[in-house]
Amino acid sequence: MGLAVPLYRRLLGLGVALASLLASPFAVTADQKPVQACQATPDLARLGLPLPHVAERIAAGQPLKIVAIGSSSTSGTGASSSASSYPSRLEVELRARFPHLGISVLNRGIAGEEAQQMLARFDQAVVGEKPDLVLWQVGTNALLHDASVVAVADTVRRGIDRLKALGVDVIVIDPQFAPKVIAKPDTERMVDGLSASAKLENVGVFRRFAVMRYWAETDHVPFEQFVAADGLHMNDWGYQCMAKLLAAAISDAATRVPQTAHGPTVSR
Repeated sequence: MGLAVPLYRRLLGLGVALASLLASPFAVTADQKPVQACQATPDLARLGLPLPHVAERIAAGQPLKIVAIGSSSTSGTGASSSASSYPSRLEVELRARFPHLGISVLNRGIAGEEAQQMLARFDQAVVGEKPDLVLWQVGTNALLHDASVVAVADTVRRGIDRLKALGVDVIVIDPQFAPKVIAKPDTERMVDGLSASAKLENVGVFRRFAVMRYWAETDHVPFEQFVAADGLHMNDWGYQCMAKLLAAAISDAATRVPQTAHGPTVSR
């Protein structure tokens, strides 16, 4: 009996370790590949411009309201539930970073919409909420429908002007790097056009396209890890990683101390 107890404890410890391994996102089963880390280099995941209004709210310890407007990849198509959409995950990530603040992220995404339709409902869906920050995900449906890149860029500039006149911080989110998107001939032009519009209006861009391209081409993350089976929308991992990187970008832009950074930004 004297040896039985230590042996039992050793077996119990092995069982706990095995259960922990199986629960790990990096565990490998017979039909599953390892899940890779969520990361991107600072030059891709950084906004490049400050968020002055958000910075004021954080410095004063005041509540922060964010409105996410966009199409299906804002509403959460491809996610297993609404709780796994990027706005929902972003709220969780920002609350973890700023636990002393009241933070809410309102999801105002409607599947299938293009920039002009989103702009048409700004008053009700965005302005009426009196947000401190607006995240505008735009451009994907225009690509899928072969719409004019120039027209989209012009609409985005008008929308940004509308928001800036109200003193609201704005972040533009460009299209996703996914098989059905990159198959369109104007994808690069759309990404560049949105970036140019944001630069003209002096607002930041969350470079989703470049970040996801980094996952695929540099980190060699397979599409099935971050894109849903439809080849278009992000999945739970993709939305979660996007939210982590976006939360880090918002935090940096609102609390930034000037510095030069090198190497990957890793969210675990």
